[in-house]
Amino acid sequence: MSLEAQRAHILTGQMYNDLTDELVAARRRAVLLTNAYNDSFGAPQAHREALLRDLLDHVGPGAHFEPTFRCEFGYNISVGADFYANFDAVMLDGARITIGDNVLLGPRVSIYTSNHAIDPGERVAGACYARPVTIGDRVWIGGGVTVNPGVTIGDGAIIGSGAVVTRDVPARVIAAGNPARILREITERDVTGWRPDAP
Repeated sequence: MSLEAQRAHILTGQMYNDLTDELVAARRRAVLLTNAYNDSFGAPQAHREALLRDLLDHVGPGAHFEPTFRCEFGYNISVGADFYANFDAVMLDGARITIGDNVLLGPRVSIYTSNHAIDPGERVAGACYARPVTIGDRVWIGGGVTVNPGVTIGDGAIIGSGAVVTRDVPARVIAAGNPARILREITERDVTGWRPDAP
């Protein structure tokens, strides 16, 4: 089966063989491209964005990953404008990872769409499945957070450092913990009056 046919099958959410020659080669390509991107640190932004466009499905203007960024395939990842990921971001993108505009990832954030079979025999034979992850606009995800398969994080949400996100998080809330739970809403009381031109 061709890589394109396998990709289409995986995106349906059905079990797939993670060990095919085509998927192994696609992972190898992602390693080489992420190495080139990570090694380009300090180069002009336009050059770095061009490298990202070779790797990812969509790259908004101003998108930036600090080294070291790693992904499984890259071709299922879309990041919006002014996306920023601090050091050591990891994205396993068997299914789609869609990230909105003005999203901040702290250091060592991991986003997983792929999961292995529960049955040990199937797992050893390469059986996997994947569920998409969607992150809205203006989201801040703190350092060391793990986002698990199938999760949606709403616009303007904050995920506290070290959280493990196992279910959807609505817009404009602060969530933290393992598993992540909603601590409170973000309201007008959180507006400080700070402006970009302030000292």
